[in-house]
Amino acid sequence: MKRFLPQTLPAWVLLIVIAALLMSQVATLYIVARDRAAVADIVDYYRLNDRAYSVVQLLYAATPADRKRMASGVASTSYAMTVSDSPVVTSSIAQNDQLAELEDILVSRLARFGVTEARVRRDEATQPEKPVRKPGSDAGEVEKDLLRLAAGFAESDKLTASIEFSDGQWLNFTEPIIPPGPVLNPESLPLYAIVAGLVVAMSVWSLRRLTAPYRVMETAVRRISNDLKSPPISEAGSREIRAAARAINSMQSRLREYVEDREQLAAALAHDLRTPLTRMRLRLALLRKSKLHDDLARDLSDIEDIARSVIDFATFEVAEEKSERIDFLSLVESVADGFPQVTLDDNGTPSRELICLARPVALRRCVTNLIQNAVTYGQKAHLSLHHSNSQMALLIRDEGPGIPQAKLDAVFSPFVRLEKSRNRETGGLGLGLTIARNIARAAGGEIYLSNHPEGGLQTELRLPLAV
Repeated sequence: MKRFLPQTLPAWVLLIVIAALLMSQVATLYIVARDRAAVADIVDYYRLNDRAYSVVQLLYAATPADRKRMASGVASTSYAMTVSDSPVVTSSIAQNDQLAELEDILVSRLARFGVTEARVRRDEATQPEKPVRKPGSDAGEVEKDLLRLAAGFAESDKLTASIEFSDGQWLNFTEPIIPPGPVLNPESLPLYAIVAGLVVAMSVWSLRRLTAPYRVMETAVRRISNDLKSPPISEAGSREIRAAARAINSMQSRLREYVEDREQLAAALAHDLRTPLTRMRLRLALLRKSKLHDDLARDLSDIEDIARSVIDFATFEVAEEKSERIDFLSLVESVADGFPQVTLDDNGTPSRELICLARPVALRRCVTNLIQNAVTYGQKAHLSLHHSNSQMALLIRDEGPGIPQAKLDAVFSPFVRLEKSRNRETGGLGLGLTIARNIARAAGGEIYLSNHPEGGLQTELRLPLAV
């Protein structure tokens, strides 16, 4: 069920607007239909009351025989009228309060003509005895409307009235009820559709204006995450958009200052460490060859490696290297040639299909770190390249023991080593995967670790193909 629901804020708001529009339209049509029905009832009662007054005024002074003759002369298929000794409306109890009140009004108004009782009944529509004539092809608009209205009267309900004169004779006549017109018809439906379309269009336009700051923030944050030194976004548009752009530019500026401070700190550290390390090497050279001399030399080499790795980790994000189009297959082959324990599967993929956009030196270091990590912990590494319509992937499988499932994400953290010894040859510093993943993410890619079903650790480097 969730997959059918909107997944974004604009879609939710648009869905709510459309639902509210439909509900308001349905409620409006219902109210209009109900009011039209109520008004139509009042008009029908008025017509019956007016006709009863006219007919009674005409017939009350005539003799019983003349009444029957005159009634048959004015009767028609739509307006039946008879004069008889018994009422057509046999029940003296009205069907509802409105008809009962109408009966009282008729008796009160017609009492001056000797009317003593009035009865009104509502009869349901019956099939007309003969079909109503349909308009011909040459009929005008007025004739078509009249024939259509006549057909409606013939098929609508009727009000039947029985009015008693003072001499006991009953006047019976029918009054067709005005046929209710449809609330929606072919003429009005396009208007409703146009209005609804305008409301939806205005809602979409308003939502785009309303959510513009969110789109600006999303685009800017994604761009900043890929390139911290990208130019600031334009602070133009509505007040909300300008405020969002200004906040993002301020955030980017502070981040750059923070990273630059870290870079300067790393550069100062490298400069300050170089001098004492040089002095230590010079003093170490003056010592005689001994076990202590060799141990100090190894410790000094470790200190230099640690300092170099930490400095590289701190400065690689702010390097001034520009992104270029890189032949990824050639890069992987050149790195693999430096490791005799590495084999690269040749799946026949042309190098022109594996072009990515990244910083060359940084990407080489990323691939080198991944391969070196596989060789260090897995003795041998097997490489293969794959690609799809938008991505390419480098798979590196080693022959080592793998990594516990719970620690697959932890090894990406800085200075995390699963090998707990302090041997630099086996334990490392715990920065290789961290640096590699940061480089991959800066190029729009990602690194995934998994234990291969046949044994060993499988590392997957995914990068987007260059457009």
